[in-house]
Amino acid sequence: MNTELMEDEMRRALFGDAEPSAPAINSDVQDTVPDVVIVQPVKAAKKKTVSKGFTPRLRVTLRVGNEFEGKMHEIIHEADTLSSLVAEQEATKMARKKFRFVEVVSVKSM
Repeated sequence: MNTELMEDEMRRALFGDAEPSAPAINSDVQDTVPDVVIVQPVKAAKKKTVSKGFTPRLRVTLRVGNEFEGKMHEIIHEADTLSSLVAEQEATKMARKKFRFVEVVSVKSM
């Protein structure tokens, strides 16, 4: 097998001819332009509908209150994450805005 020939063929395929070859001219053939040109109608591109993937959700149950050893309320926070630690931190941060004492009761997958 001639590897040099294959390399030259590959170079021509990738980069084209180094010297543009002159097209052969036939004096016998006349260039004629047809009077009617048929054009295929362009189809409108269909928009792909993006399906919403499954978003993992965790439900965090918190016991909150403003009085030390006083009346406590339970609230539920839903977090869009797989990490229970991140969900717990997010819920605690949200609850601290309104309540002074926050206790995490449970973190469950929905």
